[in-house]
Amino acid sequence: MKESDSNPQIGQVVSINKGRDTGQFAIVIQLIDERFVLIADGDKRKFDRPKKKNIQHLECCDYISPEVRSSMLDTGKVTNGKLRWALGKFMDDVLELQKGDEFDGEGRCN
Repeated sequence: MKESDSNPQIGQVVSINKGRDTGQFAIVIQLIDERFVLIADGDKRKFDRPKKKNIQHLECCDYISPEVRSSMLDTGKVTNGKLRWALGKFMDDVLELQKGDEFDGEGRCN
């Protein structure tokens, strides 16, 4: 399994590859330093209690939610509803890509 070599950005969807939440998706809400980010999904991991994650344990997807990104850059916060909505939109897009065999079908991003 390939570890992520790209630096995550605020609002980017990531696939969790290590730990209790393996196989789930979340959104980067803060860059701590070159090794760590804070992620949240708006459901299990709310905005006010994000998970600190090593970026080597994440796989960055080629999807950045413009709504989450602009909200974070403008106000420094985002609603849990917007995080859930952005992940739902991402999953809809992934399911469309899965039909075209651009997605590996195992909850990982290509």
